[in-house]
Amino acid sequence: MTMHVLEKLAATNPECEIWWDSSPLVYAGWKASVLRNAPAGKSSEWRDQLTRLFDETEVRNSGQMGFRGVTTNPPLSLQAIQADPAFWADEIRKIALGHDADDIEGIYWEIYLDVVRRGAAMISKAYEVSGGKYGFVSGQVDPRFVTDGERMLRQGLELAAIAPNVMVKIPGSMEGYQVIEELTARGISTNNTTSFTVPQYVACMDAVSRGLARAKANGVDLSAWRSVITHMSARLGNVGDLKAQAEARGIALTPEDILHGELAVMKRAYWLGQHNKHPSKMLQCSMRVSDAGPGGTASSWHISKLAGGDFVYTCPPSYIAQLMQAEDRLPAFDAEAISEEAPAASIDKLMRIPYFRQAYEPDGMKPEEFSRFGAFVTTAAEFAGATRKTVDFVAQSVEAAQRLVA
Repeated sequence: MTMHVLEKLAATNPECEIWWDSSPLVYAGWKASVLRNAPAGKSSEWRDQLTRLFDETEVRNSGQMGFRGVTTNPPLSLQAIQADPAFWADEIRKIALGHDADDIEGIYWEIYLDVVRRGAAMISKAYEVSGGKYGFVSGQVDPRFVTDGERMLRQGLELAAIAPNVMVKIPGSMEGYQVIEELTARGISTNNTTSFTVPQYVACMDAVSRGLARAKANGVDLSAWRSVITHMSARLGNVGDLKAQAEARGIALTPEDILHGELAVMKRAYWLGQHNKHPSKMLQCSMRVSDAGPGGTASSWHISKLAGGDFVYTCPPSYIAQLMQAEDRLPAFDAEAISEEAPAASIDKLMRIPYFRQAYEPDGMKPEEFSRFGAFVTTAAEFAGATRKTVDFVAQSVEAAQRLVA
């Protein structure tokens, strides 16, 4: 058996988890497309690897799968709908029968819940056989309302009610952490998303600790409760203000400096949690592959420089495909990499940039500033845009149904 590159990463720490960063509804189609593009002589090997990571029949029957969980977000849910638009248009028309035809937002939310419900059902056996440790599917509250605590709490409770293996994704805003505390107090598992900075991670850990104290005081069952805190690594360095602020100050950042900064933030949060034995687990996402092309070397520091740590890595389809194409040119994982520190020269340079100081220092931001941080603003807007597209797909499906009746 030839191990998949992600299986090799998981082998560096027995508690390491690899998750699928998309709806499980799209896995079979994606797998087929990857195998069609497999290099000569690799097709059979790749088929075995991808089947070990996830096989719908196997997970439904035995609960066994290489992935330990699933994360989704609005763009990924939109992809699941776009992968089979005829099916989902028909589902929307069915749901619309029980709604006012003008209630497009209500119909949208019902269809979103249905996407989460189907994904959770697909891997529920993995949750059952692991005693609630694995087999979660993350469902996200509406990213258009990242500072509306009341709405997020209401939607979070609706998502949690779908199935015991639904983990609720809540944004890293001040209001989001208030919701995380409340959901934790009720024994509901959470995934802190749109989070990029050490101050956010500290706020999340504090919110979880307060929620757990309340839950224990009230005798809430926490036997299958989990908390993960997402570090959107490449988004920290590439969609916020880091590069613009560096340029404005005449600071020349190399791609390696940016990567070191992203990893330094993750490692600082990780070691804070480890030192305090905090039950929340750090989750790495938004990884990238640096590939010099055929004959050249390749790397993915977002995983290789964290090897040996107790992390969740949630990997989108495109990233997994890139790793597989570059695997023969990737260096072996070093289980001691998690203990490596970033070069002092890179950190000294980055610390001259306000944006990085906000992200790196535990007190770099106040909670009310979280939703104004550059990477948060950009990412929330992207997620909100995907939500609007899904809402419009719902509207078009309802309009088509009305024309058929007319």
